[in-house]
Amino acid sequence: MPFRKIINDPVYGFITIDDELIAQIIAHPYYQRLRRINQMAMAQLVYPGAVHTRLHHSLGAYHLMCSALSELKSKGFEITDEEAQGAKIAILLHDLGHGPFSHALENVLVENTHHEEFSLKLMEDLNRQLGGKLKTTIEIFKGEHPKKFLTQLISGQLDVDRMDYLTRDSFFTGVSEGVIGYDRILKMLTVHKGELMVEEKGIYSIEKFLVARRLMYWQVYLHKTVLCAEQMLKQIIKRAKIINAETPEPLATFINKPGYTPTLEEFYNIDDYDVLAAIKLWSKQKDRVLAYLCNGIINRQLLKVEFYAEPINNGIITKRISEVCLKKNLTEDEAKWLVFTGEATSRTYNFEDENIHILFKNGIVKDISEVDNALINQNLKGKIKKYYICYLRTL
Repeated sequence: MPFRKIINDPVYGFITIDDELIAQIIAHPYYQRLRRINQMAMAQLVYPGAVHTRLHHSLGAYHLMCSALSELKSKGFEITDEEAQGAKIAILLHDLGHGPFSHALENVLVENTHHEEFSLKLMEDLNRQLGGKLKTTIEIFKGEHPKKFLTQLISGQLDVDRMDYLTRDSFFTGVSEGVIGYDRILKMLTVHKGELMVEEKGIYSIEKFLVARRLMYWQVYLHKTVLCAEQMLKQIIKRAKIINAETPEPLATFINKPGYTPTLEEFYNIDDYDVLAAIKLWSKQKDRVLAYLCNGIINRQLLKVEFYAEPINNGIITKRISEVCLKKNLTEDEAKWLVFTGEATSRTYNFEDENIHILFKNGIVKDISEVDNALINQNLKGKIKKYYICYLRTL
């Protein structure tokens, strides 16, 4: 009998696994670790349902990849079994290198290292363990495969990664503005001169996709309370490193050795649970700054956050720091850990990056921003930037 397993997903229904190698990879400890990495970091403090994991997301992206490949094959585009398997495994493993709390702690726990680097290292190690069976997967992931559209399905402005996280994050947060017509977009995919494009009939679905992404960023991903909680989490890790806080293993290596580059095994061994366990321990620290920040995360007693259209005036910052010094009897240096500023940026469509191309029936190719009466146009080219200040409530 042919190999076949099904996984019941709350978003798409049944996801089919019909490849023994893929089933073997899903069962591997590297992949199972994604169960212990939250997809949306601290968003659950605003949207209680946002407790899904990187494993949920990667399985969903895999499901959409299967649909995309099937659709392209049905339209006569040549995709070998090896290429299809490679693309499916690549999307399944694309987030393998995420550390605890995903983007929130990227470059904080492990400095000057992006998750893509660890994803590639873990893939290469898996390839070694599996006797070289992931060669095509790695070529596609790195963008070295001759069929560029396979890489574009994994990483691009219209990839299945984005299609799943918008659909899934919208589902688990209950934010309907993020709902996209992913099924119609998949049906409208095509390939022209080796590049992934969208048929003319899919224009409105693509515009809806881009608008939904914009709304999700400001309503969910960059929601001011989510932003504040994630910045507090960063402050906790930075403070713990500076004071060399007592930390349980396996997280101790990352806290007590600033600038240290972990081995693959050390990185693979940490997840959200290790950070949460450390935060509970640090909430009883003698260091009042660290203890306050940790208790704030545990009990959802967050700093106050305000958005501004312009950079925060130094006078406002100084005033807030003085209030904290007085209220909590802290030094100015200590108070600065509880009063800090930053900026949040997002754009609807990145004109400078790889574009979304529309293939018209007459063979003409246009960028989505150039079609007649385009909703996504040059007016949306620039980034939207907001400045924020987080500070201790003193009233």
